[in-house]
Amino acid sequence: MFSHMKSILFVVCFSLLLVSCKFGDEPIDQLNSFSSYLDYSERNDRLSGGVKMIPVSTKKGTYKVWTKRTGNNASIKVLLLHGGPGATHEYFECFDSYFPKAEIEYYYYDQLESFYSDQPNDSLLWSVDRYVDEVEQVRKALNLDGTNFYLYGHSWGGILAMEYALKYQQHLKGLVISNMMASIPDYISYANEVLGPQLDPEVLKEIKALEASNDYSNPKYSELVFTHYYPEHILRMPLEKWPNPVNRAFANINHDLYITMQGPSEFGVAGDAKLKDWDVTNRLPEISVPTLVIGATYDTMDPRHMEKIASMVQNGSYLLCPKGSHLAMYDDQETYFDGLIKFVKEVNK
Repeated sequence: MFSHMKSILFVVCFSLLLVSCKFGDEPIDQLNSFSSYLDYSERNDRLSGGVKMIPVSTKKGTYKVWTKRTGNNASIKVLLLHGGPGATHEYFECFDSYFPKAEIEYYYYDQLESFYSDQPNDSLLWSVDRYVDEVEQVRKALNLDGTNFYLYGHSWGGILAMEYALKYQQHLKGLVISNMMASIPDYISYANEVLGPQLDPEVLKEIKALEASNDYSNPKYSELVFTHYYPEHILRMPLEKWPNPVNRAFANINHDLYITMQGPSEFGVAGDAKLKDWDVTNRLPEISVPTLVIGATYDTMDPRHMEKIASMVQNGSYLLCPKGSHLAMYDDQETYFDGLIKFVKEVNK
């Protein structure tokens, strides 16, 4: 019986050996056929999982800003500029659900004074020109150039993207302006003349009374805006269902920077905010790089104005998210990413 068991064991082991020989090379063949998109072996940020702290020189000293790369693609590299000013890259985490499948290399990036980057808390550094210069320093550090560099800007990031293109478009392969108008005065008019009147009259009256008395810190102001305005025009979901990346980006916003640049009002730009007169509408025809402009029906930004931007740049196209608001990458996600990825791929042909 023992001898018989040894014979069976020999047959089993021999069979396993044959199976191993038969299929042993298959994983190697499969590896060779796999894309190198997630192969970080030759990247100098491998140890940190794609994270780099990039030195940025300013007139007030050198500081570091946080970036994180995902993927490898020699001809498609997208740098993502978040909104605010003073928000974070965190609300872009939904890009993880779409860009890797399309094998788009992309970079999260927290601008100076934002949560993951240095925060010198120096208002002398809070200007459009300085932030444009910062983006250029980040581009150089990441080795992005005209053969691969797509610049994507959302909201305030859209302001930076337009300004960057007007100064440095020779370094761009493609430009994406998402949910941002080219004129703050036009944005203020749209907020007050179109969006405001859509609110319940009593709610609008109370909001305007608080703004008139400059009582923006009143908890009632935040309550009214978050309850009645945000779920209609920022992200069209019940507040309790807002995704965690969005909630974290709001929780980590740099309020001092935001108020200095944008002002305390949620209806346009108020007070002495630095951005109140910003307008590059007349300079849009100078932008020749392929440009995608993304608007949304329920956005805080006028979708017709954004369609106009696409017609004014030399090589523009327009994507409307019919179900979307300011964060259309969440509330009209399929439309948003289908259109965005299609643009990137077409420019890359």
